Amino acid sequence: MRNFVIRLFVNALALWIAAEFLDGITLAGGFEDVLWVALVFGIVNAVLKPILSVLALPLLFVTLGLFTLVINAALLLLTDRLTEALSVAGFGTAVVGSLVISIISMALAAILKDKKKD
Repeated sequence: MRNFVIRLFVNALALWIAAEFLDGITLAGGFEDVLWVALVFGIVNAVLKPILSVLALPLLFVTLGLFTLVINAALLLLTDRLTEALSVAGFGTAVVGSLVISIISMALAAILKDKKKD
C-alpha cells in the first residue's frame, strides 16, 4: 500500500511539473484534482500500456523502442479525455509531455526507492 501511495504522489508531481513547464498541458483545480488525474493516468498505464506494447511489438522492435513515446502520448491523451482537470493541446504536446513525465517519474522513483531488507 505504501508503494502505491508513493507512486501516486510521484505521478502527481510529474504531471504537475509537466503542466507547469509545457504550454500545451494544463491542470485545473487543486491538489485533489491533480491526485485524481494521477490516479486515472496510473490506472490507464497499468491496464492499457502492456496490451498496447504487445500489439505494437513489431513497431517497437523496428524503432528500437522509440514507439513507446507514441504509446505514452496516446495514454496521456486518453487520460485527458477521461478527466476534466487535465487538458492536452495536441499529439505533439502529448509526446513531449509524456517524455517529461517519464523522465521525472523515473528520477523520483529512483530517489524514493524502498531499500529491501535482507
